[in-house]
Amino acid sequence: MRRVLHVLESMGIPFSLDEPLKNHCTWRIGGPADLFVQPRSDEEVTAAVSAFRRNDVPWLVIGRGSNLLFDDDGFRGAILKVGRSLGGFEIREDRITVGAGTWAPCLARASASAGLSGLEHTVGIPGNVGGLIAMNGGSLRRSIGDSVEWVRFLDEDGVLKVFSPEECGFSYRRSCFQDGRRVVVEAGLRLKRSMPGEVRSEMEDVLKERKSKFPLAYPNCGSVFSNDPEIFSLWGAPGRVIELCGLKGLRLGDAMVSEKHANFIINLGDADSSDVIGLIGTIRSVVRDSIGRDIPCEVRYVEPKKGIVPLHEIFRSGDNPRFKKKEQEKRA
Repeated sequence: MRRVLHVLESMGIPFSLDEPLKNHCTWRIGGPADLFVQPRSDEEVTAAVSAFRRNDVPWLVIGRGSNLLFDDDGFRGAILKVGRSLGGFEIREDRITVGAGTWAPCLARASASAGLSGLEHTVGIPGNVGGLIAMNGGSLRRSIGDSVEWVRFLDEDGVLKVFSPEECGFSYRRSCFQDGRRVVVEAGLRLKRSMPGEVRSEMEDVLKERKSKFPLAYPNCGSVFSNDPEIFSLWGAPGRVIELCGLKGLRLGDAMVSEKHANFIINLGDADSSDVIGLIGTIRSVVRDSIGRDIPCEVRYVEPKKGIVPLHEIFRSGDNPRFKKKEQEKRA
């Protein structure tokens, strides 16, 4: 780690030690990262990742953390945050070149002003473009991947590459960038010509719907569970399934299934990762008993010593002994 710090210091790359990760996610949960790096350019990204690799320092990349659950134990290694210093965009006719650190709602509004349609569904998503691309995020059953022409990223070996949409492996809330080891730095989007007023009107409708349906007053990660096509065809969206199981308002510690929308778990003030994971485990167990199927998680969990995984992968046979024990201790 000392050699990594020397590289960062010599290049003037901003970093901090023992940085609380709760300050870098929308759930406001998470312990300290050993090293937290905030590069301001492609060159600094490349230098930092190269230093991590040469010195065998575990690392992963994050954006605004709007789809992540950090563990209370934090992360044993380096977190590289793609923030606003790596943002910015340029609009030319119906195409946009955008930096990964760009705030997605800002880009959506700029596209509306330019009379471009295609990003309306992203106007209320509290994340950066890089994270949106990594998750192939979106709303209203639409995805950012529908508008992507190319993605420029730093691969696992520290080499800058450009992928086509096909090479990105886009599918519903999936892409090849989700392991946190490929750093999206820039993307090219192609949108459709429209009237600015019409695009703005649709965006306002999206925002009104989000405000009426979602528990925006509390820290949350957005949708906890993702749509499974078979489950959706038989029983509906995850929130509907959870509501039918009578789980609205279910609480563990300060983590609670929202009364407003059952696919949201809110932090009432002092929730920790074991609260959230225990609650998710209970939801999955009840739903499995009810419909005979497991609902997959959209939210990603950052394991302290391993990295980013879909949260449902930490459960074995529907249970995780570590968090079951914590849940029992909290109830005792």
